[in-house]
Amino acid sequence: MKVTETHLKGCFIIEPTIFGDQRGNFFEVFNQIIFEAKTGLSLHFVQDNQSISQRGVLRGLHLQKGEYAQAKLVRVIQGKVLDVVVDVRVNSPTYGQHFSIELSGENNKQLFVPRGFLHGFATLEDATIFSYKCDNYYNKESESGVIYNDKDLNVDWQLNEDEVLLSEKDEKLPLFSNLNDLF
Repeated sequence: MKVTETHLKGCFIIEPTIFGDQRGNFFEVFNQIIFEAKTGLSLHFVQDNQSISQRGVLRGLHLQKGEYAQAKLVRVIQGKVLDVVVDVRVNSPTYGQHFSIELSGENNKQLFVPRGFLHGFATLEDATIFSYKCDNYYNKESESGVIYNDKDLNVDWQLNEDEVLLSEKDEKLPLFSNLNDLF
């Protein structure tokens, strides 16, 4: 397993070692001991989530705040997404900066998203299966977020504006400048 820290401290790209032969391939999706040794982080995942989306679906930018904050390990099983994180840790030198990466069923890369980050993804292919582990349970009252097309963040979602499909909830998310200090 190859682990590379992004320019956002605590946010890691994880690439599995894939073993292949004439039958197909095999790789270890997650190993707690290796993860801890390569990241220096000790956490315990308690919830796994999965979504299936068509091209153009954009989910985000979301986070959970307070005692229900979540770190996530995200991946794509089938299809392709542009995965985006934004550092909202107030005392971080990279506060307000974002990182994006293409995750797909072909490249098998994963992204570790620490607590204190907004997270979202744009689906780039139909029938994309997105999966993620969380280190804390979901709590509706702890939800927060920022509108995906915030001009201050200036994220290139790799979709035309007329392709973007949002939930009603995500259409109403505030601007980054209106985000109260969360972390």
